[in-house]
Parts: sequence; structure tokens; C-alpha cells
Amino acid sequence: MPSKNASPFSRRSFLQLSAAAAAFHVVTEPMLAAAQRRRVPFSKDAVMIDSNENPLGPGQAARDAISAVIPLGGRYLDNLTEDLVNSFAHLEGLNPDYAHIFPGSSPPLRFAVVAFTSPQKSYVTADPGYEAGMFAARATEARVVKVPLTKTYAHDVKAMIAAAPDAGLFYICNPNNPTGTLTPHSDIEYLVENKPKGSVVMVDEAYLHFCDSPSTLDFVKAGKDVVVLRTFSKTYGMAGLRCGFAIARPDLLDKITERSGWNFMPITAVAAASASLKDPSLLPERKRINASVRQETFQWLSSNAYSFIPSESNCFLLDTKRPGKEVIDAMAAQNVFIGRIWPIMPTCVRITVGTHDEMQQFQAALQKVMRGTTAFALPPAHPIRSARRAHLG
Repeated sequence: MPSKNASPFSRRSFLQLSAAAAAFHVVTEPMLAAAQRRRVPFSKDAVMIDSNENPLGPGQAARDAISAVIPLGGRYLDNLTEDLVNSFAHLEGLNPDYAHIFPGSSPPLRFAVVAFTSPQKSYVTADPGYEAGMFAARATEARVVKVPLTKTYAHDVKAMIAAAPDAGLFYICNPNNPTGTLTPHSDIEYLVENKPKGSVVMVDEAYLHFCDSPSTLDFVKAGKDVVVLRTFSKTYGMAGLRCGFAIARPDLLDKITERSGWNFMPITAVAAASASLKDPSLLPERKRINASVRQETFQWLSSNAYSFIPSESNCFLLDTKRPGKEVIDAMAAQNVFIGRIWPIMPTCVRITVGTHDEMQQFQAALQKVMRGTTAFALPPAHPIRSARRAHLG
């Protein structure tokens, strides 16, 4: 009998979601991570670096705001949501009509796929890339076009345009999930200006605040066919609270919200997000901490001759030079849970950047697993099969 703490998802059951089921489910990062895990219970001291969460959690201002609003939990308090939208719009120099709040960024991604794709209008994404939109495309029976990244692991926007003259929605995650790499603003501009008429470009900026890349909100302000996603799940450390935004022209937002129904936000999430926006030190400090731990990890990997893709986000791909799932399972046996694999790069495993102590435990476990000194033995490494692996490291 499975432990009550075991994941409710199996990889097989998840990947066999029917088109009918996809029409009603919003696929999220934790669901995708759970689908790759072994069914083992989590202990309180487990190292969880598989879901791109921020281990620091909400900032102190957000925690205080949550505590203060709890006594009002019996009320809907729509005015809090309106205040958050206005604050966000003011901060970004937007008309409030251009921003709509959602419980995270996964729901607007799913509803945008439903709004802008169909059997005649394809969904176009990177490979490897965040998979949630592909599952949503099942609901509309849209053709899914996966385009490999460039040699520098950016979105190949010219190839994306060429591969889908029937495109309904182009999805760009920048920095990309899972590689943590950037697509230049100029490349996204090329896509916006040269895409098929009537198609929409969605830029997911979930990880933007971990890096120095400029936002693409300038395209929205210019009235382009662009939808930008933001979330408080990553840098702000609010993955479990669920709060995010879709930003676009009102006519595009209307098409998304028409598919979402009534979208009430938990007042704790709204209060925490509002407080976080007002804390000027939060983002710079979180960015500094993540970059420091990430760089320490990269230095250790390099000194031990492990291959990886340098990232500017809170995750990166590690090339294990053997089937990645074997390493995932062996690491789980060491109480260290690392991320999933993508079919195009079967020997690469995504690693989330945790705390300094968590990454120290990751390093110790990885050495045991890769050197074969654990009870969970791995077969010998095989040669790298793809020429693309030459770009790793």
C-alpha cells in the first residue's frame, strides 16, 4: 500500500491524460515534477530541488501581511485584488486594464492556449521547454510544434516561424525552463514583427527577476500581439500561495479571461503579493543569493568535471552521461530529489538551485551516485550520443 506521503501522480498516469481531461486541468510545475518522481515518501530533511521552488519562501513583509489578513479570511475582499492590480500596473508603467490577476502563471498559459490555438492553429514551443502548454493544446486538438533551441540554448525564433506558418500561439519562456538560458530581446522582437498574421506571442517571464535580461512588456505597451506572464512563485518565493499576472492588450486579455470563468484569488496570496511589491530590497537580495549559490555550484561541478549548461535562472541542466531517470532514482534513494528529463536530451536532468546547505547535500549525494558508492548502483556511463552535447559544460 503506497505511503500517504507518496506522490498521487505516476509518470504513466500523468502522461496518459486524455484530451478530455486536459480540457479541465491546468498543468503546473509541481504536477510535472511529481510525474517524474519515484513513489517514495518524503522525510522532513529531504532535499527538494526538483520543482523550481524558491527555498527562501515569502519575504518577511509578505509573511506579516498574511498574518494580518487571516482574521478577514471570512470575507472575499475583492478590493484587495483591485489594489494589487493597480499597484502592479503603476510599478510597471501600465494601464490597469492591461493586467489581469490569476492564481499563478500556469492558468493564463492554459487559457491562452485554448483561446488562440485550434486544429487549424498550431502551438509552437521550444524543445526542451516548459511542457504545460503542450498538455493544454490537447484540449483544442492543436498541432504541437517543438523547435530545438539554438547552439547557445536560445529560442530559435526563425526556425519557429518557418516550422509553423499556421501558428496560433508562440510560447517563449525567458529565461527558459529547463535550461535557464536567455533569448535576446532582439530575437523576440524579430518573432513579434515577423510572425504569421493573427498569431500571438506569449512570453513567460516567470524567472526574469533572477537575471539581468530586459522585460518584453515594451511590446505590450506598444500594442503588439504579445501576452506576458509574471508570477510570484519564483523569485518572490510564493509558489504555494499562487499569484501571478497576464499582461496584454485588453482585447487579448478578454479572450483569455473568457475561458477562465470566475477567477477569485485567495486573500492571503493577494496580501502577500501586495506587500512583496512594496519591498524594494526583496528582489535584489533574492537575485544575489540565488546567483551566489548557483555560481558556487557551477564551480564545484566544473572542478569535478561534470558537464552542465550555464544558467542565469534558478535551475540548470546537468548532463549525467547516462539515462537521466536512473540518476534521478538513485539520488532519491539518497533523500535528494532532483528534477525531470526531456526526451530530446535524455541524459540531462534539471536541477533547481536550493540553499547553500541543500546544494552541499546535493553535491555529496551526486558524488556517491556517480562514483557508484551507493547501494543503488548505476551502470557505466555511455558516450554522449548527440553532437549537441558538445555545447555542455
